[in-house]
Amino acid sequence: MAIVVGYLATPEGRAALETAAEEAQRRTERLVVVVSGRGDETDEQRRELDVALDGVRAELDARGVAHELRVLTRGRDVAEDLIGTAEEVRAALIVIGLRRRSPIGKLILGANAQRILLDAPCPVLAVKPAAT
Repeated sequence: MAIVVGYLATPEGRAALETAAEEAQRRTERLVVVVSGRGDETDEQRRELDVALDGVRAELDARGVAHELRVLTRGRDVAEDLIGTAEEVRAALIVIGLRRRSPIGKLILGANAQRILLDAPCPVLAVKPAAT
């Protein structure tokens, strides 16, 4: 079993990664970090992602968290990537980051988050970054 986390180099992505790493340590489970790409990123965007992922690897190594990083560019959306990975690794938990929304935006949850919450094969923990 494993814990799956969707990661982007954003405050929401970092909050999800932090929470997922804490859960992986607490449960002594492997952490699978999923980064979904479209496949049309520029060379500069790929370099920035590589640098960000090097930082993620270093952080998880320093904490002693067993992990695997998956950069998926199959043209699927984030929800499909996370759900598919969770099914493949028989995940015990999926962790996702949520964005703060305007009062009107709070009436609807993001489409990817909603699909993950409804279709995931395991519990989903949705986190948001600390208020600044």
